Amino acid sequence: MAKIFLYDTYTRELREFQPLKPGEVGLYTCGPTVYNFAHLGNMRTYIFEDLLRRTLAFNGFQVKHVMNITDVGHLTSDADTGEDKMETGSRRTGMTAWQIADFYTAEFRKDMARLNIFEPTIWSRATDHIAEQIEFIRCIEAAGYTYQTSDGVYFDTSKLPSYGTLGRLDIEGLQAGMRIDMGEKHNPTDFALWKFSPSEQKRQMEWDSPWGVGFPGWHIECSAMSAKYLGPFFDIHCGGEDHITVHHTNEIAQTEACYGTRLANFWMHAYFLQLDDSVRMSKSSGDFLRVEMLVEKGYDPLAYRMFCLNASYRQKLNFSWDGLDAAVKSLERLRTICFELGDPGSVDAGYLERFTEMVNDDLNMPRAIALTWELVRADLPQAVRKATLLKFDSVLGLGLADWKPSAEETPAEVVELLAQRQQARAEKRWQDADALRDQITAAGWELMDTPEGPKLKPRK
Repeated sequence: MAKIFLYDTYTRELREFQPLKPGEVGLYTCGPTVYNFAHLGNMRTYIFEDLLRRTLAFNGFQVKHVMNITDVGHLTSDADTGEDKMETGSRRTGMTAWQIADFYTAEFRKDMARLNIFEPTIWSRATDHIAEQIEFIRCIEAAGYTYQTSDGVYFDTSKLPSYGTLGRLDIEGLQAGMRIDMGEKHNPTDFALWKFSPSEQKRQMEWDSPWGVGFPGWHIECSAMSAKYLGPFFDIHCGGEDHITVHHTNEIAQTEACYGTRLANFWMHAYFLQLDDSVRMSKSSGDFLRVEMLVEKGYDPLAYRMFCLNASYRQKLNFSWDGLDAAVKSLERLRTICFELGDPGSVDAGYLERFTEMVNDDLNMPRAIALTWELVRADLPQAVRKATLLKFDSVLGLGLADWKPSAEETPAEVVELLAQRQQARAEKRWQDADALRDQITAAGWELMDTPEGPKLKPRK
């Protein structure tokens, strides 16, 4: 089996991936907080995770993929202040918190399908696992890592010497430079495990617990649910780069306190999609593009997937409409070539080996895409090129096997012009043939001369 090398954020190095169980991979990816629509920046992360999953399957592994749905406990501030995002979303929409969770989960799944992202093996909603989260907090409490304040139960990060390793946090510097009101927190990095419901109001989502009526903190759900479905130490945990210093750091702390592990053997993170060189796409900034908006503008969502393939997941990616337009043209060309290659034959071993080396090199999709273009121009039988291209696409996820040109009927007058041109070419009347081509173009059709004969398609 070919070797796979992945960049591990925890060690800050490229490491050879070897599963903890032969032939199997446990993969946990942080899912959406379903208080609003996902934006294109979010979806870049999910495309990266899909490429990872496809690469692992491409290498013969059985992947057990768990994704959480955060429908409670994610406050508007990572510092455990502000309101629960589900409560604010409820007021914004006029729906209950439960209704908006269902609505935005369904919209997220629709976006995944449009981008040809595989659904996880297991969907795991936070509100379906309250008992598991309470038991996990009890485990942390029994280990001596908690304290209680008037508004909740907190994790005492000062008792865990390894706290902050993932994010390379300067704990002493944070203490010295502290300019925030910590309230009753002992340390600026301490975080909520369980928050108490306000006495003056009843929350839509709240539960009884050993500490009082309330709701879980954001971080505990991932530690509890990953342990349930994948065990206390599994292969790979993924998310966006914004998770490194807070959310994933706190997940690790919780699991270290309870089970003595760093939760996952590999930690992998996708970098931001930006609208320029400094502003990341986010809901809070108001720079909020959605998959649905691409559809409304006439774009095929898979063009956005193609756009994302042209950069490493560990690089920030600047979004532009020009860049998306270029991706549209590339995708259309690749689809047309793939379709016109006809029926697939056998896969070319040399190209397959090179492609495997590239995707196994920390998902080097820019090189893989470059090799794809080399393949379609290669001096190989059409059936071999077709089969090899479809094999590549099992990782790229562009849906090439399912695409067919639109069945738009060619007008009779254009068909007649084409017949006249073919006759002119046969009689070597080249000027007449060129003039007829110009007439076909003026009628709104593109003419391509191929080894199989002339082909027409509408001009855009």
